[in-house]
Amino acid sequence: MQALPSRLSLLRRRRAEERAVKAVLLLFAMVSTLTTLGIIYVLFQETALFFREVSFAQFFLDTRWTPLFLSQRFGIWPLVNGTVLVAALAMVVALPLGLLAAIFMSEFASEKVRRILKPFLEILAGIPTVVYGYFALTFITPLLRSIFPQTQVFNAASAAIAMGFMILPTVASLSEDALYAVPRSLREAAYALGATRWEVATQVVVPAALSGIAAAFILAVSRAVGETMIVAIAAGQQPKLTLNPLESIETMTAYIVQVSLGDTPHQSLAYMTIFAVGMMLFLMTLGMNVASYMLTQRYREVYE
Repeated sequence: MQALPSRLSLLRRRRAEERAVKAVLLLFAMVSTLTTLGIIYVLFQETALFFREVSFAQFFLDTRWTPLFLSQRFGIWPLVNGTVLVAALAMVVALPLGLLAAIFMSEFASEKVRRILKPFLEILAGIPTVVYGYFALTFITPLLRSIFPQTQVFNAASAAIAMGFMILPTVASLSEDALYAVPRSLREAAYALGATRWEVATQVVVPAALSGIAAAFILAVSRAVGETMIVAIAAGQQPKLTLNPLESIETMTAYIVQVSLGDTPHQSLAYMTIFAVGMMLFLMTLGMNVASYMLTQRYREVYE
C-alpha cells in the first residue's frame, strides 16, 4: 500500500522535471527569435523618430544623399544604387564560378577529390572581410587601373570582385549540396538514353536541383547586400546615382560605418539616419530571404 504513493510521487517529480527541462529548452530556442524581435523594435523606434523630422517624400523621392553636409538632403536612392551595383557585380563573379565548381565537385570529381577540394574552397569563407577589403584596394584596384586608366582609387568594381570571391563558397557549397541530393536513378536513366556526362550534369541534374541552386543564389545576394568592410575600404564614400563600376560610390553599410565612427553627434538628425538606412537594408535582405524560402517551397522536387 505504501509503494503506490511513492510511485505516484516519483512520477509527479519526473513530470515536473520534464516540464522544467522543456521550458529551459524552449527558452534557448526562443533566444534567436527574441533577439530578432529586439533588433526590429529598436530599428522601428529610431526610424520613427527620424521620419518625424524627414518626410517620406524627402527620403524616397529625392536623388541626393548629403545628411552630413550643411545643406542636408535625405534621398536614399544613391545608397541603394551603390549597394545594388556592388552586389550585382559580385554575383556576376560568384554565380558562374560557384555553379561550375559545384557541378565539378558533384558530377566529375571523385569522392576523394571532393573531400579535399570542398574544405579548401570553404577556406575562402573563413578569411576576414577586412582582408578582402585591403586585397581589393591594394591588388585589384591597381590591376584595374592598369587596364582601365580612368578607374578611380576607390571604385565599385574592385569591391565587387573581392566580394564575389568572398561569397563564392556560399554559392558553391549550397549548390553542390543541392546537386548531390539529386537521386542517382535520374543520372543512370539519362546515361541509359545515351547522354554524355556533361549533358547529364547540365540538362538533368541542374534542372532537378534548380530550387536549391536558386535559394543559394538568393542567400548569396543577401550576404553581398549586407557586407560592410569590403565596401567601406574599397568602394569609397561618394553616394551617387551611377552605373559605372569604375567610379567611387557608397553603399548603405559603408554609410552606417561612416556615421558610427563617432564624429556625428549622438541623437542628431544625421545620427538617426543610420537607423533609417538600417531599416531599408533590413527590409531588402528580409525580402530576399522570404523570396528564397518561397522559391524553395514552390519548385522543390520531392523524390521517392
